Amino acid sequence: MGSNPTPSAVSEWELPMSEALDGARAALLHGDIPVGAVVVHGGTIIAARHNERQITGDPTAHAELLAMRDASGVLGSWHLDDCAVVVTLEPCPMCAGALVNARVPTLVYGARDPKAGAVHSLYTIPTDARLNHRVDVVADVMADESAALLRAFFAERRR
Repeated sequence: MGSNPTPSAVSEWELPMSEALDGARAALLHGDIPVGAVVVHGGTIIAARHNERQITGDPTAHAELLAMRDASGVLGSWHLDDCAVVVTLEPCPMCAGALVNARVPTLVYGARDPKAGAVHSLYTIPTDARLNHRVDVVADVMADESAALLRAFFAERRR
């Protein structure tokens, strides 16, 4: 489990994280919390989504879940054991559990979530030795950009 990315890990994940950040910006267009996620398979992005809770009225429409659902469709399997999920915000318990259940080997995330994060902040679901699968984690990739989007979104909401 990694928590501070090495320079090579950061550069490896910058392009997918940039795509996820584009998704996070798209979420703003319909009033959703700016979180974006992509699924990478064999070095190629096979799914890219952003939060859609507001636009769909679905409490499970988190970027990670939507991207994993799309990736499962592309691959024809719910086992995402050759994929990496790249997301702009530390996953919540629901999404962290889905990563474990889908057998995702690698999670890359940007900003930490001290109020709902289930990877490092509040819980450690993806790396919990009691579960049947563990996920390698690369944290804090382009975290400043991710956090800035979230801060601006919530500052605007509070006005």
